[in-house]
Amino acid sequence: MIQPALVAFDLDGTLIDTAPEIGDAVNDTLTRLGLAAMPPDRVIGWIGHGTRELLIQAMAAARRVDAARVRPSRELAEAYAQFEHDYLLRCGTRSRPYDGAVALLQALRAQGVRTCVVTNKETRFTERVLAAHGLGAWLDRVVCGDTLPTRKPDPAGLLGCLSAFGIEPARALFVGDSSIDAATARAAGVPVWLLTHGYNMGRPVSDSAPDAVFDGFAPLHQAWDALRAVPATD
Repeated sequence: MIQPALVAFDLDGTLIDTAPEIGDAVNDTLTRLGLAAMPPDRVIGWIGHGTRELLIQAMAAARRVDAARVRPSRELAEAYAQFEHDYLLRCGTRSRPYDGAVALLQALRAQGVRTCVVTNKETRFTERVLAAHGLGAWLDRVVCGDTLPTRKPDPAGLLGCLSAFGIEPARALFVGDSSIDAATARAAGVPVWLLTHGYNMGRPVSDSAPDAVFDGFAPLHQAWDALRAVPATD
């Protein structure tokens, strides 16, 4: 593997554990709709495709109907507006960076490596979560779920990061926590490392056949240091 000049990260479940406050916001909205609250493990299983899809899945589960019945409903637009309000209030309240995440970002910056976030979370939520934990200072570029017409697993966001800094896919690395991240990286031709501490819809991340799997940032950081210690080749 060539020493990367750019490392891109997923956000939810990769850099920051946001599930507790996402679950709070989902249940705030469901309660306002007169629906039953969802247990945390159910909410975690819906994280990854953006907040609108997450709310659709939660409403469908609460009503015990298929999600296809919720998507075209008149109620959804009003419910999502409420969820936007509820989640903005919750952003940064119960999330936390995973142990070692900030240290790795700082190390990458010191080494002159470009760092990006490519997430399906919408901009208004992403900005608030990053600001709450001071991560924005260590990132060169942030691509959100509404930055482009498409979102992960479409590789456009990741490819845009490479283009912005003039870096070839083989000289980049994508770090995530899900099959969505693995598919995004593969579509962009970028090596991918996955973390087990995040949200992968109940499936082992090893099922996605990433280039490496790590149980946390400590072993991932060690692997990064070992990679950098290997003499560069043309």
